[in-house]
Amino acid sequence: MLPASRLLLVALTGALLASAGSVSSHAHKQAPEPRQSSFMRVYGPTLPPFGFVSFCERHPAECRQGSFEEARFELTDERRAELDHVNRAVNRLIEPATDQEIYGIAEYWTIPMSRGDCEDYALLKRQVLMQRGWPASALLMTVVRDEKGEGHAILTARTAKGDFIMDNKFDEVKLWHTVDYTYIMRQSYINPKVWVSLDSRDSRTPDLLAGVRSDRARR
Repeated sequence: MLPASRLLLVALTGALLASAGSVSSHAHKQAPEPRQSSFMRVYGPTLPPFGFVSFCERHPAECRQGSFEEARFELTDERRAELDHVNRAVNRLIEPATDQEIYGIAEYWTIPMSRGDCEDYALLKRQVLMQRGWPASALLMTVVRDEKGEGHAILTARTAKGDFIMDNKFDEVKLWHTVDYTYIMRQSYINPKVWVSLDSRDSRTPDLLAGVRSDRARR
């Protein structure tokens, strides 16, 4: 009998193949040319979410610093399609559920097997893309306030054509500035254990964010 982790990869591979036909029209579209606003601006170091710190303690290999790569990842049409395929496949594979529902605690970052919340979707997408050759410096966990003002975690793909976000709320991979979120913090591309502020007004960790203790339920 295959272990659970192998079964997940088999299921995800099947989902990726199935999604390839349905998104073929997206796959061949040229990614937008970058504008100044296509790239996130950072404002110095900030405290990482405590759920992320705990995740790194349990899974050090997922947070290991690789070789430093200053250049942004080149986004070919094939790589752009890969982002799209992975985002759609993971969104379909994982059933949404809160950490309280799954683990009985308020916050628990992990790579999900069948159910998870926003940061779990993002961590799985990051893992799958790294297995496909994407460097850690191009795949950055990011925390925002969503359209409801609630804490939410997404994955940012840092590329030469802009910063694209992968979100469990929608299947399309979008340039970050086209989504009505308030961007708070993300991983540093230099060191995945270091986080940087995306908010010029506040470099501290806010209270109501994914990975920060809150009584409010998140998606």
